[in-house]
Formats: sequence, C-alpha cells, structure tokens
Amino acid sequence: MEAHELDWNRTLREQWEFHWNHQLRARLDGLTDDEYFWSPVPDAWSVRPRGTSTAPVQAGAGDFTMDYALPQPVPAAFTTIAWRLGHVIVGVLGARNAAHFGAPAATYQTWEYAGSAATALDQLQAQLDLWLAGVRGLGEAGLRVPVGAKEPYPELSMADLVLHIHRELIHHLSEVCLLRDLYLHTKPATSGASR
Repeated sequence: MEAHELDWNRTLREQWEFHWNHQLRARLDGLTDDEYFWSPVPDAWSVRPRGTSTAPVQAGAGDFTMDYALPQPVPAAFTTIAWRLGHVIVGVLGARNAAHFGAPAATYQTWEYAGSAATALDQLQAQLDLWLAGVRGLGEAGLRVPVGAKEPYPELSMADLVLHIHRELIHHLSEVCLLRDLYLHTKPATSGASR
C-alpha cells in the first residue's frame, strides 16, 4: 500500500484505540473510591466535596470541586487519580469536544466533577466516545483544516490536535495506572484483586 492510499483518519484513531483497548481500559476496571481519592503525599490536589478544599482555587459547578491554583505552583502539585481523571475528562477531552465537535460547553469552572470512581469512569467513556465520533467525522479532508482560534496554536491542523490529544490521553491515563500500582503495593491489606 502506498502512502497516498493510507486512511490517515483511521490510522490516527487506531493509535488511541489500540492503546485504550489493549493497555489501558482493563487497567481501570474495578477502580475503587478509595483509590480514586487516595493521596500518597500530603497536600496533593484532588477532587473534593465542595467547601473542603484548601487549594487557592476550587473549580466546579456541582457537589465536588477540583483543586487548582493560578499561577501554578513550582514544583507542580502532586495530583490524585480523581484529579487526573478530572483533567482528562474536562481539559483534554470535554473542552475539545465542545470546541470542535458540537458537544456541550465544558470548562473546569462549570463541570460537575465525579464524586465516585464509577461516575468518573462513565464520564471518561462518554467523552472518549464523543471524541472518537468527532475525529471519525472529520474524514481525511477535515484533518487538514486548521484548528483555529479555539486552540493556542490556531495554525496547526486538526491532525496535529488529534495527535496531541492522544499523547495527553496516553500520558495521563498511564499515570493513573501507575498510581493504582502504587496503591496496590502500598495498601495491600485494603486493595482488591491484583491487576
């Protein structure tokens, strides 16, 4: 097959889908609320019941808020699984689904963060489904279109954005898996079956 015959849209989707289906999805199965909220270090940023955070900024519209600060601290705050999933759901996927694929607006300030691991995983799956449907709908020609003013680098193509989002997903969800491993080896008496 010659390069001009490649289905680049399918290839870009498969980059993420393969990683999700063969390396990540099963690693998230059975995520408990204790793991979701667990903080291996003091003062980690997390998702917390409204009014209980001591972070400079508590973003969110529902019963739970996400810790944040502007400017961000140096070094960056350590973050829990709950925080990392919130970041992926809202900042990586939700905002892009809204900006490029007609999904409802999603910002850190207006999002209703999940108060349980199961709800967070449902939110993640819903945003992933929207993302993949949106990318699929771009076809080949849509991948070449500039992302425009909705992104920090408006001249880049949608293909560049797709690659960036997939890197972000692989990066942050791999961190979630590592935190699950750390939890398993730090709290063996309270953890469930091995993964």
